[in-house]
Amino acid sequence: MTVTLSDTPVLATERLTLRAPVAEDWPYWCDFALSDRARFVRSTEPSEANAWRAFGHMIGHWVLRGYGMFVVTRRGGDVPLGAAGPWYPAGWAEREIGWTLWSEEAEGQGIATEAARASRTFAYDTLGWTTAVSYIHPDNAASVAVAERLGASRDGSAETAGDDTRVYRHPAPEVLA
Repeated sequence: MTVTLSDTPVLATERLTLRAPVAEDWPYWCDFALSDRARFVRSTEPSEANAWRAFGHMIGHWVLRGYGMFVVTRRGGDVPLGAAGPWYPAGWAEREIGWTLWSEEAEGQGIATEAARASRTFAYDTLGWTTAVSYIHPDNAASVAVAERLGASRDGSAETAGDDTRVYRHPAPEVLA
């Protein structure tokens, strides 16, 4: 039996589908969360228990906020490549557009940029956000490059997410129009 989040939008881009997380995504997320690839997004020691809690956080965000990280797949397929979406956990200073690629094979193809752009458009056009940031670890050059391709720039005066991140501010919706 497959249980899904009800009333969750599905976004489509030229190459990608962005959908709600489902139980079948767990092994892909867990493999990512236990790998060194997750070093910039995890705040705890890598373990299956911590990966489980983080995956539950991703699903629970949809229930608590009505939006959250979409799982990114290629159009016409259902293998998770990563996640991207609007993100605003309790205690964070600002609403974020976040992204992760769960497999190395998905890198270097513009997937994170395409998914993050669709997520930002959703946040601005559907959720009514007027601003958004991305919290990025300074050593995460790949994510800094994605933020810059999206037109985001470093905002040294903004409050961070409480860790070693830097804040990249996205252009306002009216600038993108």
